[in-house]
Amino acid sequence: MQKKIVIIDDNKLIRESLRMILESEKRFQVINTYSDCESAITNLEQDAPDVILLDIQLPGISGIEGTKLIHKKLPDCIILIITVSEDSDQVFKSLCAGASGYIVKCPNLNVIKEAVDEALAGGAPMSLQISKMVVESFQKHAGSPLSERESQVLQSISEGKSYSKIAEDLFISKETVKTHIKNIYRKLEVVTKEDAIRIAHKNKWVQRNY
Repeated sequence: MQKKIVIIDDNKLIRESLRMILESEKRFQVINTYSDCESAITNLEQDAPDVILLDIQLPGISGIEGTKLIHKKLPDCIILIITVSEDSDQVFKSLCAGASGYIVKCPNLNVIKEAVDEALAGGAPMSLQISKMVVESFQKHAGSPLSERESQVLQSISEGKSYSKIAEDLFISKETVKTHIKNIYRKLEVVTKEDAIRIAHKNKWVQRNY
């Protein structure tokens, strides 16, 4: 059975090159290509892709934001980020948002096919450097009494973000943010955000920003 693929990239030449290299294999069918996330998300259920190749730098909704939205709508869809350069921070954020791996754009487009095959086989194509960051992220939360979402909220608070900004970034309501914060205070046995951040930093449950 052919695997259905959607390509989202604002560069037409790259879109068509990716389509050509993928459709050279009978096992792949490029069901659609888009220049932005907005158009792709509108047709997401209709396209029902198995794999999405998503550019990290896009006009409008970025690849990271797009990954969050797509992952929420189609949690079983494999999202592979395609990027010009290995910007560790951006790639790591996309993986945290739900991407299964990433591919650096290069003249050897056969790398794309190999990465798609690896992802479909259950793998996560990424470099050793990014893999290390992912492992360290898991280790960071080890022993924390907080849930993953509570850790995300606390990380955002430590970065100085407002409740409204946190709600926007995590696609939740402002009231839900407040509920998470109450639960954080209760679990950490504190009454101020400063104390919560201090404890989280001490135990390396959130990333310190210098």
